[in-house]
Amino acid sequence: MKIRGKKIGIFFMTIFLIFSLVLAGCSSKESGSNDGGGETKGQTEITFWHGSTDIGLQALKKMVAAFEEKHPEIKVKMVYTEASEGADQKLLTAVAGGNPPDVALFDRFKVGSWAAQEALTDITDMAEADGVSEDLYYPYAWKEANYKDKLYGLPYTTDSRLLYYNKDHFKEAGLDPENPPKTTQELEAAAEKLTKKEGNRFKQIGFIPWYGQGWLYGWGWSFGGEFYNEETGEVTANDPKVVEALTWMASLAQKFGVEDIAGFESSAGSGAMDPFISGQISMKVDGNWTISAIEKYKPDLNYGVTPMPTPTGTDFTTWSGGHAIVIPKGSKNVEAAWEFVKFFGTEEGQEVYFAELPGDLSVIPAVNEKLGRGDNEKLKQFIDILPNSHSRPVIPEGQLMWNEIVDAREKTVRGNGTAQENLDQATEAINKALEKYK
Repeated sequence: MKIRGKKIGIFFMTIFLIFSLVLAGCSSKESGSNDGGGETKGQTEITFWHGSTDIGLQALKKMVAAFEEKHPEIKVKMVYTEASEGADQKLLTAVAGGNPPDVALFDRFKVGSWAAQEALTDITDMAEADGVSEDLYYPYAWKEANYKDKLYGLPYTTDSRLLYYNKDHFKEAGLDPENPPKTTQELEAAAEKLTKKEGNRFKQIGFIPWYGQGWLYGWGWSFGGEFYNEETGEVTANDPKVVEALTWMASLAQKFGVEDIAGFESSAGSGAMDPFISGQISMKVDGNWTISAIEKYKPDLNYGVTPMPTPTGTDFTTWSGGHAIVIPKGSKNVEAAWEFVKFFGTEEGQEVYFAELPGDLSVIPAVNEKLGRGDNEKLKQFIDILPNSHSRPVIPEGQLMWNEIVDAREKTVRGNGTAQENLDQATEAINKALEKYK
C-alpha cells in the first residue's frame, strides 16, 4: 500500500508541475512580446484592411513603417482582403456586425453609396481641426470623397486617360506622327486609314472608341455633356451631348462592323499580347498605368499620347478614378485611425508611398512635383490634364449608374435601340432608384 500511495503522489505531483508550466507559458504570452500585431503596453493597435499585392504591398509597408516610426504609440495591423465585390460585402458585414477594421482602403467612387448607408465615419470635423482641406488636392478627388457636404475619406491615388497612338503606324499610313488627331472627325479619318482588314478579319484596326478605357463617361465629358445635376440631385445621363457622344461611338461600330470588332476584342490578349503593344490596334484610350506596361513588355515601341479628341478640337478633358482611406463606422479606435488616415492622406505619407510606385500618380499636385513625375515626358501629359479632370457623380447608386451606362453603350453600338432611347431608359432607372434617398 505504501508503494502504491507513493506512485499516486508522484502522479499528482507530475500533473501539478505540467499545469504550472502551461500557466507560466500562457502568462508569458499574454504579458510578453508583440509578435506580429499584438499591442504592447501603452500602445494602441489599429486594424488596416487593404487589397494590395506585389509592389503595391511593398509601398504600403514602407508607408506604414514610416507612420509607426513617427507614432510609436500606434501599431498598425495590416490585413489583406482581396480587392473585389466580395471584399466590399465582407467589409459591410463587419460594419453591420459591429466589428469593422479601424481603417480601410476604398474605391472613392463608392463613397457616396456607403456614406448613404451610414457605413463610413464622418471625418469632417477632424480634418478641419487639423487643417486638412480641399486646397491640398486636385478638386475632383476631394469632391469624390465627400457626400452631402461631409467628408468621409481622404483621397490618395488618382489616374487619367489619354489617347495612345502608334507613331510607326501613322508613318506607314501617311499620317503625321507628330500631329495626332485633335477632333473626333480627324480621329475617325485616321482610324479609316490605319485599318487593314481581310474579309471579316482585322489584320490591324485603327481605333475602337470603347476599347481599353474608352468609357462613355470619358466621351460624354469630351463632347461637353454632364451626367449629374448637383442642384436638383438628378442624374442626366441622357444629356444631349452625352447622347451625341454615344451616337458617334455607335456610328464607328457600324462603319467597321460591330460583330467583326467583337471578334477582335474577344481574341485580344493582355500583358505582352495587349493589342496596342503587339501592334494590332493603332490607337486606344487608356490610363497612365499603360506606360509601365509598355516599358515592361515593349520598351522600344514608338508611340505617343495625346488628349482624347473633342468635336471642336478644344476644351480637352478626361476623367479620373482612384481610392480613398476611410474609417468604417464602428471603429473602436477612431482617434488613432484618424492619425493614420491623416498621415497617409496628406503629403508626408504619400511621398513615402508613391516613391515606391514610379508609374502611379498622387492626388496631391505637390507630391507629384516633388517626386519628379513630370520628368517623364509621356507621364507629364497625364498629370497636366488632371486640373481639368472629372470624377463620377457621388451618389448612393453609383454602381447602378455605372452598370446602366455600360448597358446603354453596349445596346446602342450593337444596334439595339438608339442612343437617345437607351440613355433615357438608363436615366429613368437611376433616378427612380435615387428617390428612396430623398
